[in-house]
Amino acid sequence: MSMSAAPDASPGRAPLALETVAISKRFGAVHAVDALSLAIPRQGTTSIVGPNGSGKSTLVNLLSGVLPLDGGMVIIDGASLRVVKAYETPAHGLTRTFQEVRLFDQMTVWDNIMVVLTERRLFPALLERLKPAHREKARRILENVGMWERRDALAMNLSYGQRKLLEIGRALALDVSIYLFDEPFAGLFPQMLERVKDIMKQMRADGRTIVFISHNMDIVRELSDRIIVLDSGALLAAGDVEPVLNSPEVIEAYLGV
Repeated sequence: MSMSAAPDASPGRAPLALETVAISKRFGAVHAVDALSLAIPRQGTTSIVGPNGSGKSTLVNLLSGVLPLDGGMVIIDGASLRVVKAYETPAHGLTRTFQEVRLFDQMTVWDNIMVVLTERRLFPALLERLKPAHREKARRILENVGMWERRDALAMNLSYGQRKLLEIGRALALDVSIYLFDEPFAGLFPQMLERVKDIMKQMRADGRTIVFISHNMDIVRELSDRIIVLDSGALLAAGDVEPVLNSPEVIEAYLGV
């Protein structure tokens, strides 16, 4: 395991899903992400952890094109990008969820899924003739995330946990290979938390690349094949979960002891 601020060598020999080369993001005088280079293998689940303000969400926003890069390059599934455009990331095989859930609140649960499965623009999607394959896939997704019984409810009337489940369903409907989850477990009741864990385990078994941010170390230990620790916008450590979390550098930075 390397404790340096460069990607460790071993994942570089394996197929990579995501790679960053000296990417940076500044907000005024604050370097939220500071010349960050890392590598995320195609196989398995990678968690991103670090103290508050360490750059975790900013990193995901840069990888998904929500924020523009101030410098450096992102490599998604072999495509080198100095400009990442959010609307193009599904074409590169990547999608993400948000810590603050983003849905079409005035639409039903069913239609929120259908917009993703059919024509991507909102109004053409609602007018498009639905194919049996669309209906069947929507049913499978909603059953998978536990939202089938709520399919006719407006998204605005869902609980916080149900909204998170629906957003995960929308991400699944894109059927890409790389999924970024920003705090997918935050604020969930135990039953919903277990469902999200089961979904992510199944996605991993299906060969998807899972990257998630979490402050819950029990979940990080349970789900992660590999962990990345950020501190002040830089890479503090990366590697197998237990050696990284037990390293003095990480204990000092993350746990403050």
